[in-house]
Amino acid sequence: MKSLDNKTFLVTGGASGLGEATVRRLLQENANVVILDMNKQQGDNLVRELNSSRVAFSECNVLKEEDVKKAINVATNKFGSIHGAVNCAGVASANRVVTKSGPCPLKVFETVMNINVVGTFNVIRLVADYICKNNLPAVNEDGEKGIFINVASIAAFEGQIGQAAYSASKGAIVSMTLPLAREFAAYGIRVNAIAPGVFSTPMLEALPQPAKQSLIKQIPFPSRFGKSEEFADLVVFMMKNAMVNGEVIRLDGCIRMSSL
Repeated sequence: MKSLDNKTFLVTGGASGLGEATVRRLLQENANVVILDMNKQQGDNLVRELNSSRVAFSECNVLKEEDVKKAINVATNKFGSIHGAVNCAGVASANRVVTKSGPCPLKVFETVMNINVVGTFNVIRLVADYICKNNLPAVNEDGEKGIFINVASIAAFEGQIGQAAYSASKGAIVSMTLPLAREFAAYGIRVNAIAPGVFSTPMLEALPQPAKQSLIKQIPFPSRFGKSEEFADLVVFMMKNAMVNGEVIRLDGCIRMSSL
């Protein structure tokens, strides 16, 4: 997509963090955006702040088919069509598998896998079904009709102690990228993933200062936390460059996490 002007995208987890930055960046490109988030107050506040006819909010639990379908309807009713989704909704966990009080509750692992993997897949399958069945017009000479960008993590490759569930979920995002890209190629839909390193998000900012400084020291260059705007810039690059397909791109300042 050489231009995102008047293209419409769903952004899950779009009311905060990387999702919010993506929403703001897409609006700068004159794209239409529907924010999907469980936090209705944050979503409504963001829409009011942005004050744009190009943005809408749909309260959504990505695990619920009816919620995602409702968001698709919001997008199509307001903007006419959908050209893909950026799947930022997710949760993290820090739980050792074996502790003095017993094994990690199975529910912890199930919750992380469900939200991060099943939720992402749920959005993809429903939006892709809409694009394929409605015979949407191509957006460029290549016959492109849409794109999905999913959020993995460097934890998919170098997970830390306590990240078994989170790393497994982000590894699944990495692993589904190529088969989805291959399957959707026949429909002119691209699929990519971004594997962020240590980014300045509300979740990270909640860490104690010594912990944050320890993380910064592990980042070769630039030696700082990533900015959400830098993530959003990569989203736009992926959308505009049609040859980027089936790729997982690390965005991490060259960090390689050690178990030590």
